[in-house]
Amino acid sequence: MLKQLKARKWNNTTVVCIILLIFFIYTIFPSNFATHYPYISKDDLISSLVVNNLPKSNDTQEFCKYQDLVRNNEYFYVSENIEKIHEPEDINAGGEFFPLDCQAVYRTAVIVPYRNRESQLETFLIYMHNYLRRQRIHYRIFVIEQNDSKPFNRAKLFNIGSVIAKRFNYNCMILHDVDLLPMYLGQLYGCTTLPRHMCAGVSDFRYNLLYKELFGGVVSITLDQFNQINGLSNLYEGWGGEDDDFFARLEATKIPICRFAPPFNIYYMLPHKKETPNSNRRNLLVNAVQRHRYEGLNTLNFKEKAVEIKTLFTRVLVDT
Repeated sequence: MLKQLKARKWNNTTVVCIILLIFFIYTIFPSNFATHYPYISKDDLISSLVVNNLPKSNDTQEFCKYQDLVRNNEYFYVSENIEKIHEPEDINAGGEFFPLDCQAVYRTAVIVPYRNRESQLETFLIYMHNYLRRQRIHYRIFVIEQNDSKPFNRAKLFNIGSVIAKRFNYNCMILHDVDLLPMYLGQLYGCTTLPRHMCAGVSDFRYNLLYKELFGGVVSITLDQFNQINGLSNLYEGWGGEDDDFFARLEATKIPICRFAPPFNIYYMLPHKKETPNSNRRNLLVNAVQRHRYEGLNTLNFKEKAVEIKTLFTRVLVDT
């Protein structure tokens, strides 16, 4: 009887130790426990992208190659890529770049909603110009800055960004928060045939996808798809809710989303002060599907204060 009690005690102790060991491993290596989700495999990644930068008929320049970027998926989030811009003379006015020795296959507008985050914007611009030029795509960074004192309206700034992207003849948009930086080079900044959630694994969430309907942070979408869902809602003032509304609009329009394989979805979130939550977000979400046809791009109203061609970005200053 005594031996049985000792064995049971030993077994219980073993179970506790195993649980503690698993918790320790999870703490040290959280990315090993990222949520599983359907994804486009590494082999199909390039074929899923939309070719949208075809050359003129008299242009015989060869297309840029992207296979090695995906094959190697190089880790890029190192200090030398964060602290200074390499060869800044390669960047054209307005934050535009295209390679000169080959024809870029992808042409992308990076749309960044912004207000009062100077240090984050500086880090973002340095890092993203280093990152995107390595991808050899044609891109331009647009910073849509809210100039008024109203609560920050991220979704409305994305709507405004789509208007500006169309003006500059971009059909592929990456809707991008200023505090998120891709950590591996294989996350190609082009549009896929379906809208794509690009940051399924974020450092602040232990590289886990929080829920399968999450569609925020960094997403790619064509202007045609964005128009089809009537853009985003203009009603979400303050933090939260607009991403879920975004997903509801896509679902109501029967447009599925996609993601790349987990190794291509990893992002670092820059430290920042949390925004004031939108107290009305839950009430708005209840009617998101019914509201999407009559509220969004077709009701967008804003005052364009200035469009400034900066060295590293195109600044669009607006009152919402």
